[in-house]
Amino acid sequence: MTTIPVSLGSRSYDVVIEAGLLARAADWLAPLSRGRKMAIVTDSNVLPHLETLQTSLSAAGVESEAIVLNPGESTKSWAQLEALTDRLLDLGIERGDHVIALGGGVIGDLVGFACAILKRGCGFVQIPTTLLAQVDSSVGGKTAINSRAGKN
Repeated sequence: MTTIPVSLGSRSYDVVIEAGLLARAADWLAPLSRGRKMAIVTDSNVLPHLETLQTSLSAAGVESEAIVLNPGESTKSWAQLEALTDRLLDLGIERGDHVIALGGGVIGDLVGFACAILKRGCGFVQIPTTLLAQVDSSVGGKTAINSRAGKN
């Protein structure tokens, strides 16, 4: 296993890399759950991997609820942001809770932006599933959605 520390003062975090790590994701995620249900947001392209993550969480005693979105850039929109935040609120996500983004850059951007505005900010964990998301959009903390003015 490789761990890369990202030093950002009080916002520091580790990037953990290992083949098959999804099956052990609860080792890192369970302590963040605080005994509460966690939301996992993914898209239909990544859906085959959702069960591995949910099984890991369940084995650690963590309940999870999945939100499955359509894949692609059209998902990174104001309408989808509103729908996602409404769904997270319906699930009872609070400021101290964490939401897991399981997917590529679109999912990471949308979920990260939603977490930033939900209840003045809730926790956000990215599990990037594409090479571009692993080396670009999941590192650094910047998130955005698309607008009429262009793609973010």
